[in-house]
Formats: sequence, structure tokens, C-alpha cells
Amino acid sequence: MKEYDAIVIGAGNGGLSAAVTLQKGGAKTLLLEKHNIPGGCATSFVRGEYEFEVALHQLSGLGTEKQPFIMRQIFNELGVMDKVEFVQESDLYRVVVNDGKNDLDITLPADWDGIKNTLIKSFPAEQEAIKNFMVLCEKICIESFMHVPEARRRSSEEVLKNKAKKFIQYGLRNAKDVLDEFFESEQLKTVLAAYWCYVGLPPSQMSFSDLAIMLFSYGVFKPWHIKGGSQALSSALLESFLQAGGEVRFNCAVDQILTHTTNNKPEVNAIKTEHGDLISCKRIISNASSVLTYTELLDIPTLPVEIQDDFKSREIGTSAFCIYLGLDCTPTDLGITNASTFLCNTIDEELMHDTMKTMDAPVATMLTCYNVDDPSFAPEGKTQISLLCLQYGNVWENISAEKYAETKYAFAKQLLEQAEQTFPGITNNIEEVEVATPLTMMRYLNTPSGAIYGFQQNPEDSPLYRERIKSVTGLHLAGSWNGMGGFQPTYMNGASTARRVLKELKEINQNLTKEVNCA
Repeated sequence: MKEYDAIVIGAGNGGLSAAVTLQKGGAKTLLLEKHNIPGGCATSFVRGEYEFEVALHQLSGLGTEKQPFIMRQIFNELGVMDKVEFVQESDLYRVVVNDGKNDLDITLPADWDGIKNTLIKSFPAEQEAIKNFMVLCEKICIESFMHVPEARRRSSEEVLKNKAKKFIQYGLRNAKDVLDEFFESEQLKTVLAAYWCYVGLPPSQMSFSDLAIMLFSYGVFKPWHIKGGSQALSSALLESFLQAGGEVRFNCAVDQILTHTTNNKPEVNAIKTEHGDLISCKRIISNASSVLTYTELLDIPTLPVEIQDDFKSREIGTSAFCIYLGLDCTPTDLGITNASTFLCNTIDEELMHDTMKTMDAPVATMLTCYNVDDPSFAPEGKTQISLLCLQYGNVWENISAEKYAETKYAFAKQLLEQAEQTFPGITNNIEEVEVATPLTMMRYLNTPSGAIYGFQQNPEDSPLYRERIKSVTGLHLAGSWNGMGGFQPTYMNGASTARRVLKELKEINQNLTKEVNCA
């Protein structure tokens, strides 16, 4: 039976960054992936002349060469900065509201001062509140990245109180409460809260710190996408892993995580693949969902109470419905002027979220068009766009196989109708189309109900409240099921989890050396 220091299950964002970090850190690592390509959500597919980006809308945390941010450092450590070309987007986003009452059309530039000036120009009565709010977002972001982790490492309430005062005062309140405290205009609140779809919960249910960090990070360190799509980054990470000496097997799902008992506690020691191969290891990082990892892969008959209690306190997060379109006209022909546009038929985020739980026509859709900033993303004279609405997967699980195609295309038509309100001509110019439902996400991502962000990203899931599960020695989780969803958080989670495993492996080797010396 072949033996490795570590096995990584799943080549999604978290799994790839974990595998590279482990192998570069000196751990003999095997990466197993049930699909035939790396990436998970970070992949692309081809239809006709078009290569469609599956999931990435805006990459955060990269920063510029003059003002680098954390992902530039992480990608350097992972060895991919020289393998991938990143494209900076010119605007943060455009928000269009068509409800006949609160009609709105505003574009925020990808510049912190520019955002402030644009908002003040559009909402002059709220000038001082806008300035104060943006200062607060900056402070929350700095405290979240610097002082809150320091307080956790040192288990120091004093550090938290002295260095993270704004985080204590505002960070874990819900975003709606904070927006209501600062502003009168409901339209302004809608504009500032637009990024809630990147979390999957409305402002009333998401942490203000999450919203503040997204606004500041994208505004100061810019939104980016990847030339060639996120598949290019996934392939670069795999290349870096292989160059470091790692081993990978595609079309190779894990059938079981095998354990033995040490000190009355289960400890991982091997995996069995779907092909029946037994492979031993000291540590395992699973990029699969925690639900799949603990309830289907783990070989222990009864889950530890810690895991049972964790599942009881969680809810599965949202999935998504997405249309990928290749159009035989330019973005200019359609009036598309920026990469990210939020299209709303209401400013009521509660209604938007409630609609996600139904098969009703969506009232909030996101349109992404990369080739506004990067013409190479579509054939010359043409356009590639995606239309996405968040939707919980369970509403699709009861649709019969006979009704599935009919229901899918009827729902897709409703998204197109909403997009046509702002960009007339999309439907008449369709050259290629592909539609993905939450069931599609479930099939390709192998997540419960096709969840794209893991569990619901509510304040109670903050690391300040929820500790990592330690019931099974040597078994770790990476990705959105062990933290926040989205691209930047999952890359960061994979790398940080791997660093923790490297420390454990170092301790194991030191103990073995001591035992040999004593003998």
C-alpha cells in the first residue's frame, strides 16, 4: 500500500491551494479529484466559439503591483503569479432598479475616492453619512485582517477591546442595522448592499463586517478577473503542484476515509478510492463538503457529538441558476458598459431572498460581461455574458425528470426578460446558450442542494463563535464548508489549513525521531 504524508480530497479552490502549500512545504502529497479537470467552481467550458467562465464574477484581494493585497502574496507563495495574467476591471458594479417607484441607475467606479464622490453626487443630502460610513468600512477591514486574528491567536480579550473597537461596535451586527443607522435613503442602502449576493444572505442576515470588507477590498484593491477564465488559474495551481513533486489522480473519487483508534479517538490512516485502491497517509484535507466528508466518506459508524451538534446548528446555503450566453453583437451594441451589473425589480432585499426559495420569476439578477474590459473573452465583434440569480436548490429537487427541461428553459426565459428591460436585444442576438440549474451545481460540485457558498454565511458562523471540528485526528476541511464562501476566502482557507497540517506533520516526525533515539 503506497503511503503519503497527506492526501487532499477534491481539486477545487481550497483543495488546490492546500495541495500546493503542502507539497511546497515538504509534505509528500496526493491530490484526488473525481472530475477529469481541476477547479471545481473555478473552471470553464466551451460551446462553439465561446469559452464560458463557470463561476467567477470578480476576484478580490489581489491589489495592484504598487498597492498589493493578501492574494498577491498567497499566489506568489503558490507559484502562480508568473503563470496567470490578471485583468483589472474598470468599475466596481452598476446597479439598475426597474420597479416604477424607486427607479435607479448608478455605476460605482473601482476607486475608493471615486465611489465616495459618485455616491455624494447622487445622494447629496447624505454627504457626511457617506464619508463616515466609508471611514468605518476601512477601519473594519483593517481590524478584521490584523487585530481580530491577533486577538484570537493570543486568546486576548484585551487586544480585541483595545485594537478592534470598531469591529466590536459594528462588525458582528447585521448589515441592515448598520446601513439603517447611517442612511435615510433606501436607494442608497440598496446600492451599498449590492454585494450581499456574494454571501447569499440579505443584509438583515449577514455580518456587517462581511459587507464592509467586500466594499473596501474591491474599492481599494480593485476587482479582477483572469485572462482565460478561472480555469487558467486552476491549471496554473495544478502545474505548480506537479512541478513541486506532487501527484494527482483525476477521475478518482474517494470512496471511504479509513481510521483507527488512538487514545479512544478516531484518527485517519488511509483512504479507499472508488477503484478499490487503498492508500495510507498521516493527514487528510477534504475539499468536499463537510456533510459528504463526515456522513458518507468517514468510516466510523456513529458521528462524534461535536459533529452532530455542528450539523444541527447549520443550514445549507444557496445555490444558483445561471445562463451562459454567446451573442453575435458587441457589448456596445447592447449598451453594456461594465463587467458587473445588478438588475433589480425591487429594492426590497427581503423579497429578493424570499424569491430565491421559490420558482417565482427572479426579482434580482446579476449580469457579468468580461469582454467589456478584456475583448479576448469573446470572438471579435461578439459578446460573452452570464446571467445569474441565486436560488436554493431544494426547490428543484422535487421536479420530475420529465418536467426538468421544460421547467429549466421556462425559468431561463424569465431571467432573459429581466435582462431585456435594461439591455434590449440580448435574446435576438443569442448564438450559443447553456443553462445551469441548482441540480447542475449539485451534479458537478457534489454539494448538498448544489450549494455554492457552503453553509449559510450568517454571523453565527463567524470563526469567533465556531471552532474547527477536531473530533477526528488528522482530518481537516478546506474551502467554503470551513469558512466563508467565494474565491478569495477558499484559496486562503486551503492555504491556511495546509500550513496547520504541515505543523502537525512536523510534530509527528519530531516525535518519531525522539522514539527512535530513546530506543
